[in-house]
Amino acid sequence: MARIEWYAAGSVYDPPSHAQGVKVSEAQTLLFIAGQVAFDERGAPAHSRDFAAQAREVHRSLQAQVEAGGATLRDVVKLTTYLTDIRYREDLVAIREEFFGPKLPAHTQVAIAALGRPEWLIEVEAIAVL
Repeated sequence: MARIEWYAAGSVYDPPSHAQGVKVSEAQTLLFIAGQVAFDERGAPAHSRDFAAQAREVHRSLQAQVEAGGATLRDVVKLTTYLTDIRYREDLVAIREEFFGPKLPAHTQVAIAALGRPEWLIEVEAIAVL
């Protein structure tokens, strides 16, 4: 079973929203979860232009992928979030907390010009350890 420790160097600000670093020891399995976007049951973009609905669907998909690999969201050590508009950042905080609680693992969030389909507003990828 992997041992996961979140940390921040004493000389670096430790934000309440995410870990600055994650130390993993005794890990035997790594899960690399591809960027998850909001699909409907037919594989078409879901919740067109509805950020909150897409963000929840993306996190549900991420959780399902992590669990299918034998882990839980507590085993996620790195998240990368892509937003098509940085103004969605504030709306995302409460939605992420529904899945991860108030503090995330190591996390990078960037605003980009577009995702693979114009209807998509958010994509999230992850790394988990077992």
